[in-house]
Amino acid sequence: MLFRASAKSVAVMALDGSLFLHLTDKFVRMHGYRPGASEVRSWERSIPVLVAALNDAGLGDVEVMLEYALPLNSKRADVVLAGVHPISGEPSYVVVELKQWSQALPHEDDPTLCHVDAYAQPVLNPVEQVHRYCEYLVNFNGAVAEHGHRVAGVAYLHNATEFGVTGLREIERDGHGLLFTAERRGAFVDHLRSRLSDKHPGSGAADDLLAGATVPSKQLMSVAAEEVRERTQFVLLDQQQVAYRLVLNAVEKAKHADRKEVVIVTGGPGTGKSVIALQLLGELYRRGVPALHATGSQSFTKTMRKVAGARKREVQDLFKYFNSFMTAEKNSLGALICDEAHRIRETSANRYTRAALRTGRAQIDELIDVAYVPVFFLDEHQVVRPGEMGTVADIKAAAAKRGIPCRVVPLDSQFRCGGSDAYLRWVVRLLGLEPGGPVVWEPDDRMRLLVADSPQEMEAFLEARRSQGYGARMSAGYCWRWSPEPKPGDPLPPDVVIGDWARPWNLRGDRSVSGAPPAALWATDPAGFGQVGCVYTAQGFEYDWSGVIIGPDLLWRGDRWITDRTASKDPVFKKSTPDTDVDRLIRNTYKVLLTRGMVGTVVYSTDSETREKLRELAGQPTRKPAVP
Repeated sequence: MLFRASAKSVAVMALDGSLFLHLTDKFVRMHGYRPGASEVRSWERSIPVLVAALNDAGLGDVEVMLEYALPLNSKRADVVLAGVHPISGEPSYVVVELKQWSQALPHEDDPTLCHVDAYAQPVLNPVEQVHRYCEYLVNFNGAVAEHGHRVAGVAYLHNATEFGVTGLREIERDGHGLLFTAERRGAFVDHLRSRLSDKHPGSGAADDLLAGATVPSKQLMSVAAEEVRERTQFVLLDQQQVAYRLVLNAVEKAKHADRKEVVIVTGGPGTGKSVIALQLLGELYRRGVPALHATGSQSFTKTMRKVAGARKREVQDLFKYFNSFMTAEKNSLGALICDEAHRIRETSANRYTRAALRTGRAQIDELIDVAYVPVFFLDEHQVVRPGEMGTVADIKAAAAKRGIPCRVVPLDSQFRCGGSDAYLRWVVRLLGLEPGGPVVWEPDDRMRLLVADSPQEMEAFLEARRSQGYGARMSAGYCWRWSPEPKPGDPLPPDVVIGDWARPWNLRGDRSVSGAPPAALWATDPAGFGQVGCVYTAQGFEYDWSGVIIGPDLLWRGDRWITDRTASKDPVFKKSTPDTDVDRLIRNTYKVLLTRGMVGTVVYSTDSETREKLRELAGQPTRKPAVP
């Protein structure tokens, strides 16, 4: 939240201009960059209109919370109003989505989407947008978790006429999503009076909401079975819901018009790509549309087969690999959901492929050909192996070669890393994956970042978190050789050796050995804590607390990072792999590892100079996180 005060106070500050200076300053401190001109302009034009309506309604003591951050998510509701219900006397909240649009048209195929002249792509209908914000708030804030009736939502299009947006209102269905325009300002004022009392201040209700315990996050794997087989478990917000609806609409069109379409959904770690993928698979599965899920990750696919298909064999069969479609008939599927598509390879053939199948055909072509609507979910900063080529440019080029329309939908809402987009930005700047250089981490109360002085300290800290009921894992760069897998009953060999501390890598095989889970289940089985995971078993997964060991392949020297390819033991790096590729892939590896944690990350470097730099950049001048 950027700011809270009574409606009377906000009106005064808006009038003298101090409010917008305050919002800008707080935004910079929270996010590490200045808000865009359009965002500042929306504050200056929309907030005064809203608080004027509140004061005209006699609701000057209602508490106004501006840019309210949703729990475990980087999305912000424009405004949350807090007060007392005029009849029940209970706390009452109104989530407000402010739009400056003068007109908008509902999408021709889907009224939950709409077209606005300022945007090239369809956007979410603001009625649907605020409805989902309300639903999400009730799901994740303990103050209202058992009291959903206390939360209402409105979209206030204060520049619009009824004629200009009348088509958007057809999806109004309950108090979680109502639409008001400038022409219906009187109705808007009446609605606010029906939800908020003019006789009681709203500060206490605001305190209750802000103090509400965050309901434990729904981690992807823990609900995957219900997600695919039964019903929706996650509330998709904004671009997530747009991506979901666009794919379903494309599948319906393809079914009726015999027309293909490619959809690419891009986003960083934790932006909900896999959540959307599973919701799509589940919905298509329930509709009887022939659809499959595919990845290039053995760990992800095997885990989904185990978790989602535990009770139904046919559900296991929905999860395939990218190289499963070499001989598939064209357009035999309604949709193919390609998750972790940055792991697409040049071809599906490997050393075990029969000679008759070694056609040299590109894997992207196979994936596009097999379905009427191939959908690719990807993050180009998560390419960690040479030969991985799932990029937006590659997929668009393959679609264009066939004359197939291609739509790109970007995601920016953070779910992982405590919903902290500031932390994700800190990581990519730390590793030089975005320009500007590393910056000092400023705690944002959503994600904790600590630097350990030894692996023992890191492990003890994580063990303490586990005793409190959190999940935790340790992972590392690929700087230690992997021992042959032991025989059943034999102890696991200590692969990752740092001084007098030693732990095994995660297993490589498909069976449990000496209590350690098989490779595919390392990230989800509690017994995985005793081993150190590599990027290939961590990628695509999440856990509460993440311990990351940065090995000697990435060192801070002077004023920059140095990658040392000789320190890497990863067998995928051949002598022919260019230094520039190795440098990029090593940095991407640590980006993946540093963005697995949902609550916090503890990082340790084997190099003392690098540790000191990390401590400085983590804003941690004291030498270590004390073990509680």
